[in-house]
Parts: sequence; structure tokens; C-alpha cells
Amino acid sequence: MKKLFFMLTVAAALTAGCGSSNKGELVGVADRPYFEDIDLKGMVFVSQGNFTMGAGTQNVTYGSATTTQPRKMQIESFFMDETEITNTEYRQFVAAVSDSVMRRILGEAGIDGMLIEEDEYGEPLDPPVLNRKAKINLKDADVRQALIDGGYYIVDLNHQRIVDASKLNYEYYYLDYADVAKKENGVATKSEYRGSSFAVRPKGLNNRSSQIQREYVNIYPDTLCWVHDYAYSMNEDFTRNYFSSSAYDNYPVVGVSWRQAKAFCVWRSNMLNQYLESIDYTRLNDFRLPTESEWEYAARGGIASQSYPWGGPYVRNPNGCFLANYEPLKGAYDDDGGVKTLMVGHYAPNDFGLYDMSGNVSEWCLDAYNESTYQVANAMTPYYNYDAKDDDPLAMKRKVVRGGSWKDQKYFIQVQTRTYEFMDTAKCYIGFRCVQPYLGRVKGDNLRTASNVVR
Repeated sequence: MKKLFFMLTVAAALTAGCGSSNKGELVGVADRPYFEDIDLKGMVFVSQGNFTMGAGTQNVTYGSATTTQPRKMQIESFFMDETEITNTEYRQFVAAVSDSVMRRILGEAGIDGMLIEEDEYGEPLDPPVLNRKAKINLKDADVRQALIDGGYYIVDLNHQRIVDASKLNYEYYYLDYADVAKKENGVATKSEYRGSSFAVRPKGLNNRSSQIQREYVNIYPDTLCWVHDYAYSMNEDFTRNYFSSSAYDNYPVVGVSWRQAKAFCVWRSNMLNQYLESIDYTRLNDFRLPTESEWEYAARGGIASQSYPWGGPYVRNPNGCFLANYEPLKGAYDDDGGVKTLMVGHYAPNDFGLYDMSGNVSEWCLDAYNESTYQVANAMTPYYNYDAKDDDPLAMKRKVVRGGSWKDQKYFIQVQTRTYEFMDTAKCYIGFRCVQPYLGRVKGDNLRTASNVVR
């Protein structure tokens, strides 16, 4: 029945574009409009271009055990967050997941209205869908008790209810296109399609569901990272307050692993696209972490062969002021204005309008880390990926980290310097920002952009 309904839907869509109104001309199929006037909040447009990846004024092998041969790469246009994701932005993610967990627990406890168990045709939904329009009355004793019994709340030593962070898990599904594209997973071999009118007809179109991957991620930041990253150092105040206090709203979120950052991108994509669909607009491209090449291209700001986002080889301006938050002068952390992290956007942006591409916090990239990436990656928007599993060797779980942080010497805040961290690791000096691949035509007057002409 579902297959028949799908066939009827497709047929209806095709018929809509073939009516008599086209007068026999090729006019295409009408679809929902694209949100041409969209101005993505907090993002800037980075225009397409090419650059020499890995080039810099300082020998790239200095301070590193690996060698990297600079190589010219081509990058397509994309949008990028002008700053790292902040604590208050990440707390929005935590709040959304927290709300979903509450509704699921209350629905399973029998609280009315929390779950939608039938679709509009009266067919049962398995599993039931969360009813986000239903209000949660935390003053109701039955609601509070259901949340305690369901493990959402735990009672601390002061007999106060606090949310059990281990319950804040985000589940999502995705299709690994690189895996699907493998010949053994769906594309016919030459011997199989010889003589066919379809030279590369996929043989697994009806079995794509077998390639769907499931992720189940606890999304609460590791607030203890301030303590375990720096033993014998008084960082307990940061552990208690850095993520939760409004005083740090506009500071970059830290203690977030690569897997958590990826989950944030999925949630952010769903939030925007569900809104666009609700006003009858077509979906936009999904948010994701930047590839390593996109990150370096954006960090350079259109300036070729220099080591820093602001251009020249120095970390101070002509007045002697530092241009980034890092570890200057071999441990004089406060000389640049901050001992640890600083509020995002504290220093001037680069020519693309991007802040803190050097220093403050290092940033996760989408790529897996490999010493030979520059040699093996395709020059067209290069990207090296390995979807590591739990039982893979530790070396396969390395993800690229770029930009350097408040605790790094100046070598690590150079735009060409690459390093890594393990995908399940959370550090007090690593954050992230998102990109969204450019889709279609956007009105130029609404783009916050900069020229990418190489100087």
C-alpha cells in the first residue's frame, strides 16, 4: 500500500508539469520556491576560488614530525559562521534535546498528549511521534514524579532535582554516500551493464535503506575538561560556570567532541529546514563541519602564501598590539588580553569577515587526519574521510583540528598548520563552527561577502 501511494504521488507530481498550460513547450515541473532572500544569521558568504593549501612564510615542517607538500586546490562557494559556536548557541541544542527526552519519558509514563500515535489517516505510527505542541506542566506532581522515575531528574545531596546529563542523547540517521557509491554497494560493473542503454545504471536503488547509518550521541559538553586537561591548576570555577553561566554566553563552547559537533550540525539543519517547509519553501543544504581545505581557504581571507588571517608574518599590529588570543612570549598568557578563552569576535575579522580563525579555540574539521592527505585528495574541493567504527584502531579515529587556541604557541595559530585530536575526545581548547554549502542563486545585496581576489 505504501509503495502504491508513493507511485501515485510521483505520478501526480510528474503530471503537474505536463498539463495543457505548457502549450507543448519544455517548461519543467513547478516546485516550491527557493528562499532566495535568505540571510543566514551569523554567517558570511565565502566565494569560490583556488589557493595553495599548506603554503606559508614559515617552514611547514617546523615543530612537526610530518612533511606536507603545498598544493593548489579549488574550493566551491559556501557560507560559514563568522565566529565559533558559542555557549548560548550550543545551549539551544541542549534545550531542544532535553525537551525531546522529557516528552518521550512522559509519553511512555502515560501522560496524555505527549505522543502522537496515529497519522492523519488513522494509521498507527511505530514508534509514536513526539507532540511538540503539548505543554509540559512541571508544577504537576505526576509530571515531576514521572520524570524522576524515568531517570530524567536525579536528586542531589541538597535534595534538589537536577537534570541527569547522561540522558541527553541525540539520535539521528544519515546516508554515507561514499559507501553507497562503491560498486559492490549499488553501481553495476562494466560486464553487468554492457549493452544496456543505461551505462551506469545503479543496481541497488531500491536497497539504499541498507546503507543508512545510525548515530546515538550524548550531546552535553564535558564540563570537567578544564580539570582533566590541566592537572594541578585551579580551574574548578570554569568547570562549574563556563557552560552554564550567562556570563559566558558569547564565549566559544568547548568540551565538545567531533561527534557532538557533527550532531549539532544535523540538529541545526533539521531546525532550519523544518521551518522552511512549514512556510512552503524548499529545503536548503545541510549544515556541516568545514572540510580542512574549506577551513584553510576561509582562514586565509583571500590573501595568498601568508601564515595568518590578517596577512603578514607578524602576530602584532604596528602599534605592538597582539592580533589573536594565544600563548605569547612563552607563557605570558594575559599579554594578548586574555588568559584563557575570550568572547568571540574580540579581535578584528579577516577579509572574508570571519573572526578568530587563529587562536581563541581550535576548531574541528570534517576530515579524518592523514599525513598524506595533500597528496591523495582530489584537488576539486578536497576531502579525506574515514567513518571510524568503535572497534577501529585509534589512529583511524583522528580528526583534523585547525586554528590553534588560547594555550598554543604562535606556530599552531598559523593557517597552514594542521594537527589532530581523537573524534570522541573533548578538550577545553577545541570548539567548532559550521558551514553550509552554497545552493543556487542568492541575491547579492543580501550577502555579507568579501572579494576573494588574491593579493
